[in-house]
Amino acid sequence: MLKLTFRGGCHPYDGKDLSKDKAIKEWLPKGELVYPLSQHIGAPAKVIVEKGSHVLAGECIAEAGGFVSAPIYASVSGTVKSVEKRRVVTGDLVDCIIIENDGKYEKAPAITDKPYEEMSREEVIATIQKAGIVGMGGAGFPTHVKLSPKEPDKIDTVIVNCAECEPYLTSDYRKMLEEPDLLIKGLQIETALFQNARGVLAVEDNKPDCIKLLKEKTKDLENISVAVLKTKYPQGSERQLIYAVTKRQINSKMLPADAGCIVNNVDTVISICNAVTKGEPLMHRIVTVTGDAIKDPQNFKVLTGTDYSELIEAAGGFIQEPKKIISGGPMMGFALFDLHIPVTKTSSALLCMTEDEVARWEPSACINCGRCVEVCPSRLVPAHLADHAEHFNEEEFLRYNGMECVECGSCSYVCPAKRQLAQSIKTMRKIQLAKRKK
Repeated sequence: MLKLTFRGGCHPYDGKDLSKDKAIKEWLPKGELVYPLSQHIGAPAKVIVEKGSHVLAGECIAEAGGFVSAPIYASVSGTVKSVEKRRVVTGDLVDCIIIENDGKYEKAPAITDKPYEEMSREEVIATIQKAGIVGMGGAGFPTHVKLSPKEPDKIDTVIVNCAECEPYLTSDYRKMLEEPDLLIKGLQIETALFQNARGVLAVEDNKPDCIKLLKEKTKDLENISVAVLKTKYPQGSERQLIYAVTKRQINSKMLPADAGCIVNNVDTVISICNAVTKGEPLMHRIVTVTGDAIKDPQNFKVLTGTDYSELIEAAGGFIQEPKKIISGGPMMGFALFDLHIPVTKTSSALLCMTEDEVARWEPSACINCGRCVEVCPSRLVPAHLADHAEHFNEEEFLRYNGMECVECGSCSYVCPAKRQLAQSIKTMRKIQLAKRKK
């Protein structure tokens, strides 16, 4: 794993100083809202509203399409305009529900009014499932599935990913500082689901104020602790996080539960707390809008379905026209060619850069320096894997353990030949995963 540097000179720069000291601001959308039916791993949600229907904020508009799926809720009150295909961050056109915001924000009843203290384990998980909560760190895996392992008694560690190791991103950092009680309560709710489990808040050591605050808040809690981790990328990757906390290793054929662990990110855990204790479905998330092209970088509390272009406006607009816009962080995010993209459950950041550093360089032949091997957290040989991927040599790609790649982008970052190693490997991994599903 590596320490990232994004500016010239000898001092590391991770871009977090642009927004880390900005308190979270709430932003209410102005135009129509767009809700993709696929905001999670698994089956797309199924539409249960019709064109012309009036909906309330917090009303279910699409039900789960199966066990590995999640319902979707309207985040505003208004009228259903249509169900049509719209563009999402990956560039795909997917089915979406379009709602015209009436600006009233009238709320639907809570999804549950039963006190948490009176809920059984099954009722807590059912409430989380009903709330439509998924992994909000980017993967979008339905949370109720994570919390329903085959052998719950073998779960002994519930980890909250407080690392936020991607450069520029500060939404989880602000959540930890501003809502620590909700975070800790959410972890207690999760931990209580497993008879033998302890809870761990895993924080990188570049967040001393969060560490101090969370240690103070948990000092009298017997089964909740704070683990201070070394700052390095990709510390927040699930496999690396589990190893850092427990020294247990997992691979691509295993789930965290196979190592006795459950892992969720900060926003997911707080959403669990809000669902179970307040009956709130997942309708909003925190998005970092940042980069040197942004006039006033901020962290916004955003309703799902909000258009990305509105967030640029909320952050004061552009200082100058950006040459690169990324949804997510610079290492694992998706480059955008259109800002009319909706905020979804897995949106974390909008990064706008005045320069496109990747486009500056023309890739050249591999010089066999081995730097990609040195930084690979999965101990792979990315240069060879990229060669096999580019030549569609699937057998060799699998033989060299290409499916163990976590797609962190470290190999591309350090490559002196400027080869797009991670992109080639990621493409081949998608092909192989698609074949597994058939």
